[in-house]
Amino acid sequence: MTSPEGAGPAYDVVISGASLAGSAAAILLARRGVRVALLERRSDPAAYKVLCTHSITANAYPVLDEIGLVPALEKAGAVRNEARWYTRWGWIEPRAAPGGPELPYAYNVRRSVLDPMIRARAAETPGVDLLLGHQVTGLLQEDGRTAGVRVSTPDGEREIRARLVVGADGKDSAVAKFAGIPARRHENRRFGYLAHFRNLPLEGGIGQTWFLEPDMAYAFPNDDGVTVLAVLPDKKRLPAFRENLEGSFLSFVRGLPDAPPIDSAERVSKIVGTVDYPLHSRKPAAPGVALIGDAALTGDPLWGVGCGWALQSARWLTDAIAPAVAGGGAPGTGTGGDTGAGAAGGAFGALDKALESYARGHQRRLRGHQQIAADFASSRPFNPMERLVFSAAARDEAMARHMYLFASRLIGPLRFLNPAILAKAAAINLRHRRAVARAAA
Repeated sequence: MTSPEGAGPAYDVVISGASLAGSAAAILLARRGVRVALLERRSDPAAYKVLCTHSITANAYPVLDEIGLVPALEKAGAVRNEARWYTRWGWIEPRAAPGGPELPYAYNVRRSVLDPMIRARAAETPGVDLLLGHQVTGLLQEDGRTAGVRVSTPDGEREIRARLVVGADGKDSAVAKFAGIPARRHENRRFGYLAHFRNLPLEGGIGQTWFLEPDMAYAFPNDDGVTVLAVLPDKKRLPAFRENLEGSFLSFVRGLPDAPPIDSAERVSKIVGTVDYPLHSRKPAAPGVALIGDAALTGDPLWGVGCGWALQSARWLTDAIAPAVAGGGAPGTGTGGDTGAGAAGGAFGALDKALESYARGHQRRLRGHQQIAADFASSRPFNPMERLVFSAAARDEAMARHMYLFASRLIGPLRFLNPAILAKAAAINLRHRRAVARAAA
């Protein structure tokens, strides 16, 4: 398939960014007959994202399974991500109900393992052309809509035409910028640093998170015996923290309740982080453009949801638009579908409707999660409803499982804090207070 004026091959879809969201979307779209150009600005096929929680929440397990990565992840030593959380009421420790199914899970795995793995899977998928060292420098426009990209490559500038351009290029998305899609920004009143440690034992061998109100920390066991340890203090502590980064990091961890024995572990990475990581959200679609992963929505890193939502948004986009773009060719190629001013009633009309459906579904699924995260990023303590549920979860196994489902993003905020759950939590806490009073009598 070639585009006019020697511009090079034409595609149904061009995806900018070959990390989790972009590679997953390329695989899923190509399996449905869509011809995909998968662009990655870095030239190294083993490139990976460094600043990450390195955890995939359980909501994304079906996507990992669909693209065939589960066996490879297990073989690579990825750790099933069970978790426990410290609160002022004690530890919340979700466990499967007696005789019931195991708790849903996905994996903790370092991006140095995961990114090359999923990128290689995309490259070997028929219908996907992985183009390394290709950085988007602009968008092509035709008849008032995006019709492809301009890219800088090791061999010079080129144009790649397509019926749809997908931005999977992170929170500072160039595709979103060139398309004029603004970001809504929410301030994050915490800063964060993380490092990787080997031989750092954790209680039960599972992930730990500390809710210290307002400070936060987590320790996630990963592949190859490495644990990702992160601290996310209130920004009021930043000036003192910066004076001695390593000493402040270690001191913070040592002061955690039931702290992991960091002094006996081996640090195998630099301490890396960011002092300003706002939450971003953008409209996920425009004519000829779709955004997935962090390009569409960047959450607070303390929740570790970015990898899971990257994979899920790739699947949501595929489900919405694949029938409208498969085999359609690029604008102006004459390979299928209507082009030009009459397109609104033809193939482009179907694509635009599909993009609108994707955008509505994306916002419906994630808006509530983002609103809660943005509110909590203000570095506030738990609100009354959260106190009610978190305290009950520390005292009741069923409530702990309920919280686990929310933390895994398998249920939304409305189910997490619905009236029946709040009433149940209140009853649990009342029984606890009565038991304490009887014990003290």
